[in-house]
Amino acid sequence: MAPVIRCDVEVAGSYLLARLTGDLALVTTATVRAGLLQCLAEQPDGLLVDLSEMLVREATALSVFGTVARQAALWPGTPVLLCAPDPGTARLLAGGAFGRLAVFGSTREAVAAEPGRRLPSAGELLLPLAGSASRARDVVTEALTRWELPNLVAPVSIVATELVANAVLHARTMMDLRISRCPSQVMLSVCDGSTVGPRLCRPSPESAAGRGLMLVDATARRWGSLPTDGGKVVWAVFHTDARSPY
Repeated sequence: MAPVIRCDVEVAGSYLLARLTGDLALVTTATVRAGLLQCLAEQPDGLLVDLSEMLVREATALSVFGTVARQAALWPGTPVLLCAPDPGTARLLAGGAFGRLAVFGSTREAVAAEPGRRLPSAGELLLPLAGSASRARDVVTEALTRWELPNLVAPVSIVATELVANAVLHARTMMDLRISRCPSQVMLSVCDGSTVGPRLCRPSPESAAGRGLMLVDATARRWGSLPTDGGKVVWAVFHTDARSPY
């Protein structure tokens, strides 16, 4: 019988807890990756991954946790904590072959060792209206001024404008705008109800379509998108010590 794995998610305070049940093999890594990336899209303070009911059929499939941890490090900065693997799996995960992974004997141990981020943040739900881009700039400016980061007001406002304008034009759904601050970077995200991801393409001379994402690509330090349950989140990261070219 073909390997099968299930990812069940529940809220645990400010964390999300993902329980993996079944067989981890190369053919089931796509299910694990999709489930955990959807958890990251919710931007929890931490992601606990309970491995106590997971059986490793192919050791190379453990690389999926390194992939998820790398995405988490890029955005949204959420710690990924692997909990309660069997002793053999724990040795493989902690050995470094799959990246720098945090492995704990239990979810309780993980929570005790990793305090929640609770980052300074701001956000607002926006309607799919043209004026929402202006409101996004106001939210971003207010937050960055409060955090004493005037150098980022212009670049972050530009990206916020483009992401919200794209969602208004293409998704036509409610949007969740969020901005948060880490010690060394500011993270911006716009979540909407469309499952169609952004595509960076060179616009034609006859059309302005596509220029917005080129501006995002040129302005943000990094950006990308992740699927959510019923939509997507588009994110961008800026270094706090960046000098504004505007």
